[in-house]
Amino acid sequence: MANYYETDQMGVVHHSNHIRYFEEARLDFMRTIGCDAAEMEKDGIIIPNVDAYAKYEKPVRFADRVSIAVRLVKFSGATMRYEYTMRLPDGSTAATGHTTHCFVGKGFKPLSLKHKYPAYYEKLKAHVFE
Repeated sequence: MANYYETDQMGVVHHSNHIRYFEEARLDFMRTIGCDAAEMEKDGIIIPNVDAYAKYEKPVRFADRVSIAVRLVKFSGATMRYEYTMRLPDGSTAATGHTTHCFVGKGFKPLSLKHKYPAYYEKLKAHVFE
């Protein structure tokens, strides 16, 4: 649900919050498939965002309850890309977007899940939308 403090002077959710909503949806998706980001961090895996994009189609206003469909569309074991569709209660599209992430370890050294963390690799690979 859109909170009042997330809106601008026009009563519309500020554009920067859409990226935050996408992030929350991605983290929920990952947790659901057994790749909880907090657990992955405990295991030494950090998942920085390297690209974020949003296209705004309809305004989201205070107290609107939006739903966000998340699709993992690319996954190499070293990087992953998600696509998002945010819908308003009437089913219309409020925004679409994507984010790209990589995997790094200590010192932000790039790592491949396939070789170092095969269990996480298999869980993510099984959920790539093709």
